[in-house]
Amino acid sequence: MKRGLTRRGFLKGAGVTAAGAAIAESGLAALAQETAGAKESRPILGPGATKMSLNVNAADKSVDVEPRTTLAEALRINLDMTGTKVVCDRGACSACTVYIDGTPMLSCMTLAVDCKGRKITTIEGLAQGEKLHPVQEQFIAHDALQCGFCTPGMIMSCAALLEKNKNPTLDDVKQACSGNLCRCGTYPKVFDATLAAAKQMNGWNGGKNA
Repeated sequence: MKRGLTRRGFLKGAGVTAAGAAIAESGLAALAQETAGAKESRPILGPGATKMSLNVNAADKSVDVEPRTTLAEALRINLDMTGTKVVCDRGACSACTVYIDGTPMLSCMTLAVDCKGRKITTIEGLAQGEKLHPVQEQFIAHDALQCGFCTPGMIMSCAALLEKNKNPTLDDVKQACSGNLCRCGTYPKVFDATLAAAKQMNGWNGGKNA
């Protein structure tokens, strides 16, 4: 016949439970203390607007932005730099492409506060003063735009390609702007313009901020 719970077994179990609870309580207290220390060491941002500086096209610009503000919103609304377009506003069309530390990024999917201390290049900063980037010139020469909403992002993607690949193939160009959606269907002209710009860039020293 099986024996039930004995007095000795009960006391052993109770002791183990008590020890486990004490260890858990000690661990929680240490975690709470560590979390509190981390909170104290970080600056609190929000929920209202916070003043910060963004380095855009090699110039520091002061903005007041909420933590939820995207880089696209900060550029267009706070800095009145409307060259960067917002079309889908969910990272699907690449019209809002800018360079962050030289890498093409979607500004509608990037928070402005995450860009502090980083170098941002927009379509306005792609040229050297009044001298257009070869991709910009060839887009005009080849009539590679219609409504124009996708054009800034398309140019940024194609110019980024030419900074890394001086002699791209047609497939290279197609791959580079595969994420850029054009509802007007200007792709053939975009490809022609980019290949023409690649030939023109020999000896051209611009685009170093790309």
